[in-house]
Amino acid sequence: MNGKLRITVLPAVLALLLLPLAGMASADGPAVKLSKSQAGTGGSITVSGSGWRSHALLMVLVCGQSTPSRGVIGGTNSCANADGRAVTTDAKGRFSKKLPVAEPPVPCPCVVHVATVEGAKAQADAVFQVAGHAVEPLPAEPSGGRLSVLTDTRLDGSSGLLTWFGAPPSRTLVFTVGNAGTTAIKNPVFQLGTSHGVFAPQWEDQQWRGTIAPGKKAQLRLPVELTAGAHGDYTVSLKYDGKVLAEQTWGVGRPWGVTLFWLLVCLVVPAAVFRAGMAVVDRVRPRRAGGLRHRGLRLPELALRMPKFSTRAEEAPASTSTLPWFTPDSDPGTAGRLSAPHDDSPTSPTTPTRKGPP
Repeated sequence: MNGKLRITVLPAVLALLLLPLAGMASADGPAVKLSKSQAGTGGSITVSGSGWRSHALLMVLVCGQSTPSRGVIGGTNSCANADGRAVTTDAKGRFSKKLPVAEPPVPCPCVVHVATVEGAKAQADAVFQVAGHAVEPLPAEPSGGRLSVLTDTRLDGSSGLLTWFGAPPSRTLVFTVGNAGTTAIKNPVFQLGTSHGVFAPQWEDQQWRGTIAPGKKAQLRLPVELTAGAHGDYTVSLKYDGKVLAEQTWGVGRPWGVTLFWLLVCLVVPAAVFRAGMAVVDRVRPRRAGGLRHRGLRLPELALRMPKFSTRAEEAPASTSTLPWFTPDSDPGTAGRLSAPHDDSPTSPTTPTRKGPP
């Protein structure tokens, strides 16, 4: 009897012990709480949250046509973006922010939408009523085909030489989708958005040619291209029927060829301008006397101006005189007279005259 009682009580005790753990597990993940569930335009509420990534940048918005189960229909176009607030979580993933109440551009039901701006995507919604704002039923969910992404997305392709010089980077987004609806989907039109940093994605329509039958899947390849000279961390988002299906990060390298080109321009152009200027100065500069230019002498003119060189024997001919009273400076040489110097003037007392005595 005691054994049966123990067996019966044991499961109940285990259930009581696991109940708090189950409550904790369900509480894991991003959560949002509001100080008021209803407020009018011009007022404010306090939005607090927990379970977020530590030191994450979040955007807090009041959005219309939204419920926590269906999310924000129409994306941020259904939100009062001008009155949104940004907040950063603490080390434990918690935050608290005062949010002004503003009417969204679409009717309620409304929510306070909190989503991450950078890094891994996470979001959470809390029901909120804007007093005095119109309320309309949500659009009916499509009963036909419904696509869902079955595999992780990836970007195929690589950058070439032209991309290194600033050409637009391009890749191919590859993913597999399945049709979870009851009717076939023919030629679905997707929206691809690329965002850089905290900026909103720029969406572009991409149509896939083909038919996806109910319960079937298909691999899709959609081209993605950025603007010329783009570099840094980008996020590629895939949207279908107003709902974001997947996001893929893309790190784009810097086009160093453009930097190299401008460095060469800064070096080559000044050098070319300097050489052209020197050529102009050389042509307009006046000639020197004798028709010589500043930049050098011509060989014929240089030969005329150079002195003639000769041997030492030609410069100073050897003296052949051996008379003792001749000095080297007054030696007449071979062409002079060989007799002793004498005075040929008529008044010299030693000079004989032809006339006889008087």
